[in-house]
Amino acid sequence: MKNPARKPVSLAKIQLLVLDIDGVLTDGRLYFGARGEALKVFQRDGHGIKLLMGSGVKVAAISGRRSPAVVARMRELGLAMLVQGCADKVAALEKIARTLNIPLKHCACLVDDTPDMPLMSAVGFSAAVADAHPLVLRAADWVAQRPGGLGAARELCDAILRARAGRS
Repeated sequence: MKNPARKPVSLAKIQLLVLDIDGVLTDGRLYFGARGEALKVFQRDGHGIKLLMGSGVKVAAISGRRSPAVVARMRELGLAMLVQGCADKVAALEKIARTLNIPLKHCACLVDDTPDMPLMSAVGFSAAVADAHPLVLRAADWVAQRPGGLGAARELCDAILRARAGRS
């Protein structure tokens, strides 16, 4: 549930965006190849992530799963901060934020499911994809119009860029 006393930080003040992978940068489906390798589909978000990084906002990805496909996609995007196989996303966020000297209140996250709710509480601005779990939707400071893997991350990147340019 959303904390009524919590006031999210302005998108213009975001210095670090943390993205979940499965269900956020992908639609959450897993495809398995003949040798058992997991395949994922990424679409519509990459350019927004690059624009956001180009504006000076740091972007990190934290995932509970491990996948060579994720490593390849994040490398392609130029995203160096990737944590995979992570059981404690808040601890991972704290380590990244400390390394970058960014206060947690100037961090945002985009998530889709209930295991990420502690991460939502830890950041200054929490966001959810349109097809997130109902509890996540209720707890989020902002909800994308698009579902995970189909432009939700691009939508949030664009909103941050507009806010930073003074065009909320």
